[in-house]
Parts: sequence; C-alpha cells; structure tokens
Amino acid sequence: MSQHITSATRMTRGQSEGQTVGLDVGDRYTHLCVLGAAGEVVEEGRVRSTPEAIRQRFAPLPRARVVLETGTHSPWLSALLAECGQEVVVANARRLRLIAEHDAKSDRTDAETLARLGRVDPALLAPIHHRTRATQADLALVRTRDAVVRVRTLLVNHVRGAVKAVGARVPACSTPAFARRARPAVPEELAPALGAVFGLLEELNRVIRGYDHAVATRCVGAYPETARLTQVAGVGPLTALAYVLTLEDPARFPRSRAVGAYLGLRPKQASSGARTPQLRITKAGDGMMRRLLVGSAHYILGPFGPDCDLRRWGTQLAARGGKNAKKRAVVAVARKLAVLLHRLWTTGEPYEPLRRARRAPALVITTA
Repeated sequence: MSQHITSATRMTRGQSEGQTVGLDVGDRYTHLCVLGAAGEVVEEGRVRSTPEAIRQRFAPLPRARVVLETGTHSPWLSALLAECGQEVVVANARRLRLIAEHDAKSDRTDAETLARLGRVDPALLAPIHHRTRATQADLALVRTRDAVVRVRTLLVNHVRGAVKAVGARVPACSTPAFARRARPAVPEELAPALGAVFGLLEELNRVIRGYDHAVATRCVGAYPETARLTQVAGVGPLTALAYVLTLEDPARFPRSRAVGAYLGLRPKQASSGARTPQLRITKAGDGMMRRLLVGSAHYILGPFGPDCDLRRWGTQLAARGGKNAKKRAVVAVARKLAVLLHRLWTTGEPYEPLRRARRAPALVITTA
C-alpha cells in the first residue's frame, strides 16, 4: 500500500479514541485529516482509494467518527468503513457550500473542514443513508434502462431535426415505431447520414424490451410490494420498482408527507417577514424517480387518465389560471402521488381512486 503522511504524528490504536476523521475522496487517493478530542490536528495524509488500502488503514483502529461526502465512491467506502468498526457519517454534498465556495479550496482543506463539521454536530451535514449492495444492483438495472431510453430519444430528435431542416417532415408516431415509420420519409440526400441511425433505433428498442421484461420479473419475484403501487393508474412496474428501490425502507419516513420533500418535489422556501415568494421545487433527491413520478402525473391529468381524486384535485389546481398553472399542477400531483404510494406501501390498504370524493359531504338543498 502506498501512503503518504504529511504530519509528524500518526494515529495509533491508543490515540484514536474520541477522534474525528475527515476524508476527501478522489479516484486515486483519499486525503484524510484527523482531529483530536480537543479539535487539534493529529494527522494529515492520504491513502489510495482502494478497498485493500482503506481496510488496512482503518481496520486496526478503535472506533472513530469518519466523515466523507456523497459521491461515486461513497457507497462502497462507507460500507467498508462500517465493517471496520468506524462510525461513518456520509455528508450531503448539496449542503456543503462551505467547502464548494472556499477561497482556498484543496483536498487537504476539504478533509479538515469535513472533520471539523463532523466533530461539532453531524446533523449540520444532513447525513444520508446509502442503499445495500443488492438494492444498488437492482437500481442499476432501472438506471441503465433510463439511460438507454434517453439515448433513443436523442437519436429520434436528431432525425426529426435533420429532416425538418431540409423542408421535409417525419410522420407523427410513437417512439418504438419511429424507425419503421420514419425511414421512408427521410429525403434521399440525408440517407447516407441517417441510414445507420434506424438500425441503432431498432436495436435500442430490442434492448429496452429486454429491460422491461427484467423489470417485470424483478417486481414479481423479488419485490411483491410493487403490486400495491401499480393499483394506481399511470404507475407501471418500472415506476413502482424504482420507487421501492429509491426509498428502500418505508419506515425511514415517519410520515408519508416527508417523501415528497425527500424526492425534491417540495417548493423551496425563502420567507422573510410578511414576504413569502413562490419558488421552484428543490429538486433534491433522485432525479430519475422524480421524472418517473412527473410522467405518471402527466398521464393522470392527460386525456386517458381515469377519474380519480388525484385527477380532480390536479384539474382544479390547473383551472386556477396564472402563469405555468398546468406545469405546477403536474408537479403538485406528482408530489401527492409520491405520498399516496408510500401510504399504500406501508398500510397495505387497497387503492380507492375516489376515496376523497365519496367521503365529501353531500350538498343539501332546502326549500323555503
């Protein structure tokens, strides 16, 4: 193991009690800063960012608080440090403007800042919980499908734009049928440039169908709770599986309402005195899950969405008018949908599309 220590003092088994370690993780090296119980710098150095080097460095040591930021390496690194008996705090990188905006930013200073924040109060770091390896593997299936779909969309938009630029037009059709329907509409002069794209689109369609089959199989075999979520019109196996994998443990949320904020569907707040401006949503949390929920909300409010409480509520919200009323209604329905899915998951109750409408008091008309 190659390791470079910059201080004269090295953390030993007897010294690490009550210490806090800040880690600035890089692809090749992880810089560390160790603070003593009184806040003094005990050690500064670096270690290779490999499981073997990290285990050799931290396994022999007594329990200490180790702080690192969320990132590409934080899932495996936090799990490994926990196996080594360390108290691990994974800081939410979105909350660490103190590091991102530091006027003397370096790996060494970032590690020290993490250590000092973790020593004072870990709650300041808005610590996050990484998913298990099994959940990460299944979520990788969903994310890979999402990436392939976005590549297909990029190619479809490219073909439409190229054809439109020469005065022609591709017929309207669904994305899976695009390769078959659009090929005859491509002008002859564009055939050398666009001909190979249709072969790629057909292959992508085949790959996406394979992922859809794998998603449906995982829902039935490993995640039967997704059946509770697909009761809601507009929520298919993909959205249900992504939801279950993203939240992983519904008991993490004491109230179903907290799920909307966790997925970044809550509006930002900047209240000051009597001034409460309307702001955009936070967009915190998982972006793919948020897109899937917004897509389901579009279906619920669209022409094919069945009558339900969500549709009625969203339609009334959109009817209030104002700038971007329809967009705000879609996001609001997505937030309510996230809350509803958590409720169905935790209670196991059957979904009632018009539950609120049935409980509404009947209008009583009296005559003089």
